[in-house]
Amino acid sequence: MNAPILSRRRFLSASLVAGGGLLFDLNIPLAEAAEGAPQILTAFVRILPDNRVIIGAKNAEIGQGAKTMLPMLIAEELDVDWAQVTIEQTHADQKIFGGQTAGGSRTTPREWLPTRKAGAAGRAMLVAAAAQQWGVAPATLKTGSGKVSDPTSGRSISYAALAAAAAQQSPPDPATLTLKDPRDFRIIGQSIGGVDTPAIVAGKPLFGIDFKLPGMLYAVLETCPAFGGTFQSANLDEVKALPGVAHVLTIKGDGTPESLFDGVAILSTSWWSANQAREALKVEWDMGAVSGFSTEGYAAQAAERLKGKADGDIVRAGDVDGAFAGAAKTVSAQYDYPFLAHGTLEPQNCTALFKDGAIEIWAPTQNPESGRGLVAKALNLPPDKIRINFTRIGGGFGRRLMNDYMVQAAAIAAQLPGVPVKLLYNRQQDIQRDFYRPAGWHGFRAALDKGGKMTAFHDHFVTFGKDGKPVRSAEMPASEIPAGLIDTLLLEQSFLATNMPTGWLRAPGSNALAFVTQAFLDEVAQAAGKDLPTLMLELLGDPRELPRGPNAPPFVTGRARGVIEKVVAMSGWADRGKLPKGRGKGFAFYYSHMGYFAEVLEVALVDGMPKVATVWVAGDVGSQIINPMNALHQAQGSVIEGLGQALAGQKITQVAGAVEQANFDTHPLQRIPDTPQIIVEFVKTDYPPTGMGEPALPPVIPALVNALHAATGKRIRTLPIVPEMFA
Repeated sequence: MNAPILSRRRFLSASLVAGGGLLFDLNIPLAEAAEGAPQILTAFVRILPDNRVIIGAKNAEIGQGAKTMLPMLIAEELDVDWAQVTIEQTHADQKIFGGQTAGGSRTTPREWLPTRKAGAAGRAMLVAAAAQQWGVAPATLKTGSGKVSDPTSGRSISYAALAAAAAQQSPPDPATLTLKDPRDFRIIGQSIGGVDTPAIVAGKPLFGIDFKLPGMLYAVLETCPAFGGTFQSANLDEVKALPGVAHVLTIKGDGTPESLFDGVAILSTSWWSANQAREALKVEWDMGAVSGFSTEGYAAQAAERLKGKADGDIVRAGDVDGAFAGAAKTVSAQYDYPFLAHGTLEPQNCTALFKDGAIEIWAPTQNPESGRGLVAKALNLPPDKIRINFTRIGGGFGRRLMNDYMVQAAAIAAQLPGVPVKLLYNRQQDIQRDFYRPAGWHGFRAALDKGGKMTAFHDHFVTFGKDGKPVRSAEMPASEIPAGLIDTLLLEQSFLATNMPTGWLRAPGSNALAFVTQAFLDEVAQAAGKDLPTLMLELLGDPRELPRGPNAPPFVTGRARGVIEKVVAMSGWADRGKLPKGRGKGFAFYYSHMGYFAEVLEVALVDGMPKVATVWVAGDVGSQIINPMNALHQAQGSVIEGLGQALAGQKITQVAGAVEQANFDTHPLQRIPDTPQIIVEFVKTDYPPTGMGEPALPPVIPALVNALHAATGKRIRTLPIVPEMFA
């Protein structure tokens, strides 16, 4: 892909700031990102007179470590000590900073080279300034610890002392920049704690829920329990008269969950009084068009659809009917999984101030530019009249890729010019007004020849869709394993209607598809007289690259083989037959968000429910683990979240168009005592580094159910896992 053509001066400019420090404004062309248009990264690096360096962190921080990791890349190539570095959060503006979306584990692959170049460009200008001052060739000079040194003469000079002269240097040509050899890294590859951790431990206000402005009013927003219902009437005057209530406003929505549903906003000087007033609110809603949707209805429809012809093919290869007709053995099974909520610990919130025809927003958002577009449309404002400031995010997992709460806060604030408004959901609203991981149903078949080789594979996937297309996050890619690994294959889909807003949940798509495909392939392996690692290695075959569509890197079978062989060795897989009765090990592999992960899990039944003892994780995310401590935490967190989805009782059910669950008692999280030992090792390969936020999650659930079959003989084909399954 062609990057934008940039002049040298647009690539990098430098100027002096107050006190004699140096400000680098670094613009680096990026290759075309997965989400669309070419982007430009801008990173601000300020070198202060005392030789401290302030680096702007341009991406939202949701716990994935980007606020620490991206400045690490700049600091490494700038060649300063980490102790010299102070990190500041930038605001959101893609015209200045380039892509700032936090999701899909894209930050690392998107920023790895451009961000390092940003640091290298600053270093080159400082070296050029020193060379000019000393009358030597730049190539003879060295850098380190925020200084330029001349090995020949023994001279050295701080970056701060070079600031004025560096500001006068011609910007370097990006093609001439020399990046560090990984053998010389002093920051990249080191375990560095999160930049915000001390403030979090001290309880300092970093999160959106903490944000305050003078004269701020707190807002709560009541919307229809059934998604898509419309406002008819309410006891507005009665609520306005309640103590502490400053305003009661009706919000006319556009009918889209990403933007606005109809609602009633109540504002007060405290959130508590606003929420108390909300409980006295009585609204008449028109739910006629959406009250017919229910979990029970979806299941009945799916069962019927699985019996009949699919709506259409995702991918068809070879003579599927002939392969099954001539098979020595066939294996079939049906699997399903429920809707899930994100359950972020910090409920959705946003603060907005509308003044003088412009609006300023403080939001815990993963996708600020999408929010800017939605607010612009809702308020009929030019995008440049909208300023979005990042707050730290208290859990996202994809929920905050959607910016409905930002639009809602903006719509309320627009009715009260000059008054800061903070919208905050309570826990019940947070769970009942989510963008849910869609449920799904799968009818599988596999054909085996006399030698136990899988000769055909078929999955009829019943999902949710509209106008012949799956809804958001309900897709199955044409490359879904074993596609590309077997000659005869049919992946097809059928669609159900729903009023449920759907969205991306950590490892979107993969979190569900890995469960059903790897669990069913374990059944296939057993029918063939082998184990799943053996079946997977047979399917992978010789090392090769398999295309996965436009703007996506190929699937490299050798990398998959590497992590499978690694985890088999780590876990003592070959000795699993020596486990005591009632204990079992299970395996699964999955490729997700450019990461290759294989996992083995050991489990036993304790008091009628699975108790996971150990999870072994082998991952390949490329040539470099930027921050090993953070990578370990991301892998461990992914495993814990996956186990929670399977074991904690998580599911979202619907009656009369409305969600039943309302808090963590009915949509629980994994508990600390249930967390197993998690052993993580990485297989480094000669590929660019990729992200860690998601790819370790998908294999853990199929590894769990495969282990449970080994321990109990029972096949788990539906989630969540409940005691009745083992009765």
